[in-house]
Amino acid sequence: MALKTLIEAVRDTLHDEMARDASVIVLGEDVGVKGGVFKATDGLQKDFGEERVIDTPLAESAIVGVTIGASLNGLRPVAEIQFADFIWPAMDQIVSEAARMRYRTNGAFGCPLVIRAPYGGGVRGSLYHSQSVEASFFHVPGLKICAPATPADTKGLLTAAIRDDDPVLFFEHKKLYRSFKGEVPDGDYVIPIGQAEVKREGDHLSIITYGAMLQLALEAAERLAREGISVEVLDLRTLLPLDLEAIAATVHKTSRVLILHEDNRTGGIGAEISAFLAEELFDDLDAPIVRITGPDVPAMPYSQVLERAFLPQLDDLIAATRKLAAY
Repeated sequence: MALKTLIEAVRDTLHDEMARDASVIVLGEDVGVKGGVFKATDGLQKDFGEERVIDTPLAESAIVGVTIGASLNGLRPVAEIQFADFIWPAMDQIVSEAARMRYRTNGAFGCPLVIRAPYGGGVRGSLYHSQSVEASFFHVPGLKICAPATPADTKGLLTAAIRDDDPVLFFEHKKLYRSFKGEVPDGDYVIPIGQAEVKREGDHLSIITYGAMLQLALEAAERLAREGISVEVLDLRTLLPLDLEAIAATVHKTSRVLILHEDNRTGGIGAEISAFLAEELFDDLDAPIVRITGPDVPAMPYSQVLERAFLPQLDDLIAATRKLAAY
């Protein structure tokens, strides 16, 4: 085990997979000489050369298009979209091409690629550097979506994503990059895509979450434990496919559920989980399903006060959890 930040887990995993498999390449804006704006690829070009760590033009559609072509010709490319907010020009390539490649070829071709992108707010990135984009891709069959919240999960899931034979979107919350360190297993460590994990056991109610909101959920659970309220925290880790068995298990155990995410409320991941619970687990519920999310506004503002108003806050989460526990 080694203590690492989340960004160190990303960098080291990329290095390990490139050393293990010569077909793994990295490409994106400033990923080579500069080592990425967050230094996620720092040192990779020096170790593996310009042919495997490729600085691209500022053209996201081209980056993803080249990535798809490379994946169809024997490589395992890992593309970086500098900020998730910049991913929209590549939407057609991701949805119409990468996601549908296996289906349209009747299984003859996979599309073994990873698209990494830092997402989320809390760092005063303003409108074009703070978006949560996961729900827009959550609707697309053929994609897999990972959103780890710990350094260990980052290593395990990124390793799995690079080795996967189908396209994986790998979202890294930028606020988590250097905010804490966690133990990361040494050696070959893989977490299967599609497996959630209970990060804290509890009996009275469940908080289902992912990304940076995991830390908020764990802090709320710790405080509420002092009041005698036992909160179970389920970290989805993978958003597509959802681990419906893990979701069902925690709700069956506690009978009360609060869904927490940073993204907008309407049409978010929480809405789909709520629908699943209402359709399949209604008899297990002893209280209404609660969602704590970002508001339905177009984007996150630069103002620190307004950014705070956008993001779910600890006091609001604790108050909603207390109310749910009282049912």
